[in-house]
Amino acid sequence: MSDTDVITGEVASRYAAALYELATDTKSLKTVEKDIKTLKSLFAESADLRHLIANPVFATEDKVAGLVAVAKKAKLGKVATQFVGTVAQNQRASDLVNILSAFQDLAARKRGALIAKVTSAKKLTAAELTSLKASLKKTMGRPVDVETQIDPDLLGGFVVRMGSRLYDHSLKTKLEDLRLALKEV
Repeated sequence: MSDTDVITGEVASRYAAALYELATDTKSLKTVEKDIKTLKSLFAESADLRHLIANPVFATEDKVAGLVAVAKKAKLGKVATQFVGTVAQNQRASDLVNILSAFQDLAARKRGALIAKVTSAKKLTAAELTSLKASLKKTMGRPVDVETQIDPDLLGGFVVRMGSRLYDHSLKTKLEDLRLALKEV
């Protein structure tokens, strides 16, 4: 299990529910969903940002200032920026990535959609992504939101993870299966 595939806990669920309710009440749900996706990608890309929220050496005020500055620099909306600052002020910055994931899961559930985490050997083109979404929608019988990440170790193909389901169509796994089959002969 990677560090991004963390089971969300009660704290993350409560904060996610509060953000969802706030976004709904302020009629800014679409904007907040977009902002959360942006923020989550910033955390995925920046080791320094992950270090800021995880390290207890940084004072709460420094975490608040840093996270709000990042949110403003990324041009996030008012609701998302204030939410990030509030989470840090409540000394829950280390839970922020889990809260963002819980929010995305909650928002997708409310829309009747699923979230698929797709890991591929190279960046998927827009056409490949559209085709994958259509195939997943046909298979699952409802809309699917796709989160992508790149893992060159897969060599080719992709791995799709939706909840407890795993569809592994990677070249790395196929080669490993072939290696094991040849060992048995």
